[in-house]
Amino acid sequence: MAEAGKLEGKVAIVTGAGSQEGDGYGIGKAISLTLAREGATVVLVDQFEDRANVTLAEVEKEGGKGSVIVADLSDRSSIKGIVDETVSRHGRLDVLVNNAAISATVSLLDTTPELYDRVIAVNLTAPFFLTQAAIPALAESGGGSIVHITSIAATRGTGGTGQAAYAASKSGLFGLMIDNADVYGKLGEQGIRINCVSPGIVDTPMRQAAMRQVGLEPGSINLGEKTSLGFEGDAWDIARAVLFLAGPDGRFVSGVHIPIDGGTTARSH
Repeated sequence: MAEAGKLEGKVAIVTGAGSQEGDGYGIGKAISLTLAREGATVVLVDQFEDRANVTLAEVEKEGGKGSVIVADLSDRSSIKGIVDETVSRHGRLDVLVNNAAISATVSLLDTTPELYDRVIAVNLTAPFFLTQAAIPALAESGGGSIVHITSIAATRGTGGTGQAAYAASKSGLFGLMIDNADVYGKLGEQGIRINCVSPGIVDTPMRQAAMRQVGLEPGSINLGEKTSLGFEGDAWDIARAVLFLAGPDGRFVSGVHIPIDGGTTARSH
C-alpha cells in the first residue's frame, strides 16, 4: 500500500498560483504542485485565469486535485468570497498560503500614491482580510496552518534603487503573523499555526521581470555570489519550506519567520 501524503484529505488555498512568463517555476506554482503531491486539494487563486489553468493542468497531470478561483486581490470585496467558495466546493479549509504579490523596484522618492496603494492592497491588505476570512474555516476543520510569503527585502537593504512600498508591505506581514499566531493558537482542536517564509535570491519569472524593469538581463550578473552558499535558490526551495510549515512536521512551529535565502541575511556584506 502506498504511503499517504502528508496533506492527504486537506484543502489548501494558494494565492498567486499561476506563473508569469519566463524561465523556471514561480513560487506560487511550485507551492501548489508540492502541496498537491502530498495529497492536498489545492485551490489556485490568481487574477489571470490562463495562468492558474496552466498550474491546474500540471497538478492534474500528476494525479493531483485542484480547482481555480479567479480573483483580483486588490479588490477587497472579492476576498471573503475566496474562502466561502473554497468551503462550498471542497467542504473544508486546512491551509492558507498568502503568496500573491506585486514586486515594485521603485525608490521611496519615485513611488506614486497609485503604486503605493496597489502594492499595499495586494501584498498586505489582501493577506490581512484573507486571514480574517480563513480563521473561522480553519477552526471548523479542527485547526490548520497559514503561511505568509514575505521577503528578505523586509529585513535588509536590497542594494539597488530601492523597493520602498514592497518592503513596507512585506514587513507588515510580520506584525500580522505575530499578533494572530498568539491570539489564535488555541482556536480549533489542534490550533491555528501562522508563520512567515521569506524568499531570498531566488530565480523565478517574477524576479526575471523585476531585473528587466531596471535594465538588467537575467543571468547577466551572478546573484549567487550574494548568498553564503554561493548559488541562487529556486521556487522549489520555498515550496519545501511551506510544506514543512503546512504539514504535520511543523506541528510545534508558530509565530516564526524563516528566511530561505542561502544565508544572505547572515552576511555582513
